[in-house]
Amino acid sequence: MPAETNATTATTASPAHTLRIELGDRSYPIRIGSGLLDDPATWAGGPAASQALIISNTTVAPFYAARLERAISAHHETVHVLALPDGEEHKTWQTLNLIFDALLQKACDRKTILYALGGGVVGDMAGFAAASYMRGVPFVQVPTTLLAQVDSSVGGKTAINHPLGKNMIGAFYQPRLVVCDLETLSTLPAREFSAGLAEVIKYGPIADMEFLAWIESNIEGLMARDPALLAHAVRRSCEIKAWVVTHDERESGLRAILNFGHTFGHAIEAGLGYGQWLHGEAVGCGMVMALDLSRRLGLVDEAFVRRVRVLLERARLPVVGPPLGTGRYLELMQVDKKAEAGRIKFVVVNKPGSAVVRTAPEATVCEVIEHCCGAA
Repeated sequence: MPAETNATTATTASPAHTLRIELGDRSYPIRIGSGLLDDPATWAGGPAASQALIISNTTVAPFYAARLERAISAHHETVHVLALPDGEEHKTWQTLNLIFDALLQKACDRKTILYALGGGVVGDMAGFAAASYMRGVPFVQVPTTLLAQVDSSVGGKTAINHPLGKNMIGAFYQPRLVVCDLETLSTLPAREFSAGLAEVIKYGPIADMEFLAWIESNIEGLMARDPALLAHAVRRSCEIKAWVVTHDERESGLRAILNFGHTFGHAIEAGLGYGQWLHGEAVGCGMVMALDLSRRLGLVDEAFVRRVRVLLERARLPVVGPPLGTGRYLELMQVDKKAEAGRIKFVVVNKPGSAVVRTAPEATVCEVIEHCCGAA
């Protein structure tokens, strides 16, 4: 994993930090800072396009859509805005078609740029639409939630949900630019903010124990949304993810470790019904389950499991899974994207700061579910 040094970060004359995802002709910058949204210079240097479509949702658009529209109007003749219904339960074919309807009704051509303004749901759907419309149009990620800034906006994974599985229909399609304006986090509800912290905490056990210790020391300041602490948390999370994506763009090996907690977490989301638990809440609880599995496999000790669980609790995240039933958990995890030939694969911590993907005996997985969820 990349060391936490200035060598991985290029500092511009503005307060923003710029990282890069290095993928040859698909490389792009990630800009992190405050006040980026309103500055027309933030959006300079992108593909030339006469039309742009801002895709947001009914919660975020009233705060930021008009501001983004003003800023990017310096670069496009016409800017349209589409506000989708908000919530994980709307990450569907039906909602995706609203994007295609807007693009076709406005006669958008193959050079039209899509701007994904919102959280992970908006980013995933806008990216999938960009990958599909006219076989591919450029898009820009403008994440406004902590979870999206540190995880889902970076790396080009786009998808919609299916009733039988989360993110099962989608494409790898890289954005041209990611802009993380930290000021947008000020309007984030407390529950959504905590959900985003789950994806920040995730990077510690699998990649960077120094970062984990830093989060533990600063969790109260992060919860209070201290600007300097947030800037570091977002930057370090993006550094780690950028390094992983650069080495494994299409999740053929290394990148799968970023799914730590997600196998159990996706089962929670699908089992309860999308939107009942936020994605980060499910992932946080899923990390506790994945760590308990790691302990039962003899890879980490109980003290390490407890350490991470306590940190998640301090971030006001759930650490006890819903009692869906052991059989239901197993059924839902069978359709996880990492599963092969019906065998469920899990991201486990093989030692603090390092993770691997592997199978586990079903009996052991059942013990985890029963211990962490009270499932029968």
